[in-house]
Amino acid sequence: MHQSTFARTMRTIAGWLVVGLFFFPIYFWTSVAFRDAKDIFNWPPILFDFKPTVRNFEQVFGISLGFGRPEAVTPGGGNFYMAPRLLDSIIVAAFSTMLAIVVATLAAYALSRMNFRGRHQFVNWVLSTRMMPPVAVAIPMFFIFKQFNLLDTYTGVIIVHGIMNLPLAVLLLKSFFDDIPAEIDESALLDGASRWTIFRRIVLPMARGGIAATAVLCFIFSWTEFLFVLTLTQTSLKTVPVVSSTFVTSIGTAWGNMAALGAAAIVPAFIVILLVQRHLVRGLTMGSLKQ
Repeated sequence: MHQSTFARTMRTIAGWLVVGLFFFPIYFWTSVAFRDAKDIFNWPPILFDFKPTVRNFEQVFGISLGFGRPEAVTPGGGNFYMAPRLLDSIIVAAFSTMLAIVVATLAAYALSRMNFRGRHQFVNWVLSTRMMPPVAVAIPMFFIFKQFNLLDTYTGVIIVHGIMNLPLAVLLLKSFFDDIPAEIDESALLDGASRWTIFRRIVLPMARGGIAATAVLCFIFSWTEFLFVLTLTQTSLKTVPVVSSTFVTSIGTAWGNMAALGAAAIVPAFIVILLVQRHLVRGLTMGSLKQ
């Protein structure tokens, strides 16, 4: 259908307004990381005309970026050195995502291709676990992990984040495997291929887009998880969402330092999305068209 120039112009303007609406909070939060404290709460707010500084990043990461002498890292009596905590978040999110994807891929393929008694009930049970609030299992998890000496360890947090993401990953990957025709498996079986060979060499490459999309969601959910890390860790291990609360001190909130850590925390998730971008778009559109 032919559209008039006015309609196309209005559609373009509307599109840019939507983009600006979603991008503005990210810009404002990131700009706070580059401001002195006196420039953060100006009224009316200063959006662009402020003197940028990297002091907040130097305090949070304990490094000198070459723009002057590094200042004390403990304003307000709190320890704002957060570089190890960012590394903790990366390790936990990366390994818990790998754990969830490996287990969920095998489980989802079995649920998609193999007929066994109670299969549909099992899928419904997996779905029901997503409806259970995390706070209902946080305390039991604490006592179980205490018995196995898993408190305050990478292994413990990686396991609990992997379990947390497993139901969503299984359901998403099952839907992606369902979109791949079962006739391909049957033809390969007739040619003498084993079920493992079919899964590894035929089905898995065809589902790369879906696996990438699922991995990104698992990574983001683990990256932003708060309750389990707060409950199952003490001093050795903390992730970014948990340590963000330490910026609230007895003399106020260090908004600049908090924004610096938040801006830096966006980078790893953004890199993960860029690495799988090609597969991610295909995965998100899998199943949108039916023959």
